[in-house]
Amino acid sequence: MLGRISAIRKATIGLALCATAAVGLAACGTSSTTASGPSCPNTTSLSGAGSTFINPLMSKWSEQYVDAHCGAQVSYQSVGSGAGITQFLQQTVDFGATDSPMTDAQIAQSKAGAVLHIPATIGGVAISYNIPEVAASTHLQFTGDTLAKIFLGQIKNWNDPAIAASNTGVNLPNQPITVVHRSDGSGTTGILTHYLAAVSTAWSSGPGAGTTINWPTGVGAKGNDGVATQVKNTKYAIGYNELAYVIANNISYGAVQNKDASGFIVPSSDTVAAAANSVTDIPADLRFFFVNAPGANSYPIAGFTWMLVYQNQTDADKGQAIANFAWWATHSGQQYASPNYVSLPANIVAKDEAQIKSMKCGSSACYKG
Repeated sequence: MLGRISAIRKATIGLALCATAAVGLAACGTSSTTASGPSCPNTTSLSGAGSTFINPLMSKWSEQYVDAHCGAQVSYQSVGSGAGITQFLQQTVDFGATDSPMTDAQIAQSKAGAVLHIPATIGGVAISYNIPEVAASTHLQFTGDTLAKIFLGQIKNWNDPAIAASNTGVNLPNQPITVVHRSDGSGTTGILTHYLAAVSTAWSSGPGAGTTINWPTGVGAKGNDGVATQVKNTKYAIGYNELAYVIANNISYGAVQNKDASGFIVPSSDTVAAAANSVTDIPADLRFFFVNAPGANSYPIAGFTWMLVYQNQTDADKGQAIANFAWWATHSGQQYASPNYVSLPANIVAKDEAQIKSMKCGSSACYKG
């Protein structure tokens, strides 16, 4: 009798320990069906690589998702969009992340079939600079044409008349401009160069737009963090960074003229949201830029970061885990976007849902709802 009571106690203790295990993980054995919904996958870790643009937000997601229902430990390599696409195509990670959609040529390299682009967040590319004589609160004003000429190497000094014309009353130093750009394949570069190509024929017919271009001038640095460090440590430098990086590093950043030339817009969650909400023409595959968006309050250098996933998953359990994370990131995960990113608009979330629901794990959908 005593042995039976002891066995019951042990079983009770085991159940209690199991109940207090990490929330959302199938820590007590195989996947389990709960009253709240379908069973969770056995996969409890996922790997991703790519965009440095999204890394501050992805880090927050990694902290939170492990405790979500059916959550997992997400390990993310902030290596740049170009390297992330390469690792995704090599299938060394479970998902990729990029701020520039994959090209048709890149998608054609896929050995695992169709690639889905899932917008995960929206952010602004700030024009960062280091001018000791100008207060950080000033937010130097730049037209698109002026920015193109700076990055083309045609405007060489900070007191150039073109810069001065947009910054009346600002004491601009007679100092040479050091341009800092990305040295690696970069979606942030893709957003900036698509903007420059939209506002400057000299840029569109010259360097053009892409994640990697032949820069006419300047010095290279790897990643958003590398550009931020280089600008911060180089007097009279100018660069470009996702907004989170300039704020975290206390770097000065500019205001950029809006599309109808009615004002100069400082990047913020509100002005990036205004740009995103102005978009109405959305392609079915969700591969598009919305730089130089219309609207008096729209910041013109903004864009998505996409999660990259394969539509057909060969490992059904892992495929379900990937689909669950993509769904969480585009729904519950959006609460962590503020203050440096923008929550996805409802119309984009609806299209994300369709993309995720189209993921196939064998003959059934990966996402179980």
